[in-house]
Amino acid sequence: MNAKDLHTKSPDQLRDELVSLKKEAFNLRFQQATGQLENTARMRAVRRDAARVKTVLNQKAAEAAADAK
Repeated sequence: MNAKDLHTKSPDQLRDELVSLKKEAFNLRFQQATGQLENTARMRAVRRDAARVKTVLNQKAAEAAADAK
């Protein structure tokens, strides 16, 4: 997932993406706890993707606040 791709999405789409990433992270943690996780690198990728989405959301919120002034 690229940050460039995220900048083109609307805030609602970003929030939906964040929810799905959080669900995936939960499922991966559950799989790790039960010993079923095969791709451990996916956990790191999901965490980083979620951070990217949060960063873009915060940037969009800051832009909106600056435009409102």
